[in-house]
Amino acid sequence: MSGETQQLSESVVIRSLRRFRDRYFPNKGFVGKSDLTSVEDRDELQHGFLDSLPVDVQFLIMAYLSPADICRLGATSQYWRAVVRDRLLWRYFLLRDMPYWTSIDHLSMPQLEVLDAPLINADESLDDREEGDDKGMESRFDYMSEYLRGCPSCRQQWLPSRPAYAVVTSFLQSLVASAEPRYAMFGPGMEQLDVSLVRRLMHAPDVLPVSGTPHRQINGIGSGISYLFNNQHKFNILTLYSTNRAERERARLEQQSVNNKLFSLEGTDDSGQPIYIPAPQVQQVCQVVDGFIYVANAEPGKGEGESEVAQIRALLSAAGGSASRPLLVLSCISREEPEAISRSTDRCRTSCVYMAKRLGLPKLANPWMVQDTVAESLSGLLDGISWLLRCSGVKLVGS
Repeated sequence: MSGETQQLSESVVIRSLRRFRDRYFPNKGFVGKSDLTSVEDRDELQHGFLDSLPVDVQFLIMAYLSPADICRLGATSQYWRAVVRDRLLWRYFLLRDMPYWTSIDHLSMPQLEVLDAPLINADESLDDREEGDDKGMESRFDYMSEYLRGCPSCRQQWLPSRPAYAVVTSFLQSLVASAEPRYAMFGPGMEQLDVSLVRRLMHAPDVLPVSGTPHRQINGIGSGISYLFNNQHKFNILTLYSTNRAERERARLEQQSVNNKLFSLEGTDDSGQPIYIPAPQVQQVCQVVDGFIYVANAEPGKGEGESEVAQIRALLSAAGGSASRPLLVLSCISREEPEAISRSTDRCRTSCVYMAKRLGLPKLANPWMVQDTVAESLSGLLDGISWLLRCSGVKLVGS
């Protein structure tokens, strides 16, 4: 995945920060050992010992801080306010951390086309303006805002806290019986992985207890299985398999694609993209469900490219043209990544950000979310279900 966007080396960022400090803060030089013993007695160093550290040491410190802590650091002085707004610094953080984000949605998706653009010159970062001079900066990409908007931990951190009466109201609403939302689940990750996500769901009472199998039939497809979220919110998942079990198992063992009976290929559009039409019984399902769950295969080298994009669009279009029905994408692998490579460049899964790009989600009108999920442990599943239920109007306690 390192080749999907241009990388930005640490040396380029450090060089940009050093040029900026030398130009606009020339007195913030290196503090030697002789200075350390009398630092409290020196008026000229009252601005802070951290300010006078070498730039590469300052960068190393920032590399270990959380985004929220970096923003707090920027509030300590004029110098740090300027440093933490460096465009190259935040581009570096974005390229470094984005592959390890565990979720992304339609509100926080980064603009990857900007990251694919040629690297900006280090001289065009902090070096080209004085502190407080933002003239001409409006047309430039704000990597800092992009990072804070997309990072999962930052998204939670900046959410406004609800007043006490809203918490009470939400609790009372949870006591009122509401309609059980239904979701259609489909996708190659249901069939291609060594560990069956659907089978794990049915035998994981500690994660999602099964609350029953309703008797409502949808044109012979079935009624789905009802689960209980947080032991109080019922919802139904109707699984849509591409073909029968024997054919799915044979295709998985032979690592071949199956003849997907959920769709019929109607040709291609003007741009050469395939056009799929859902089967009549699938169309009926799409018209009655409240949303969709797409299980994508996030293991390396997997993915069906254009056909995946076209099939997702076909099901959303069959939902009666409603752009309000949410789409949850479970970016799924069979088992947890080995700890030794979980933070290496050779990850055992496709990043959720690039999964969203692969599936063409930014072009959809529907609300969507991509959530990293592990079939064996069901890690990440509850976060995705929580988002899906909230999009369907379910009032969750504490959300």
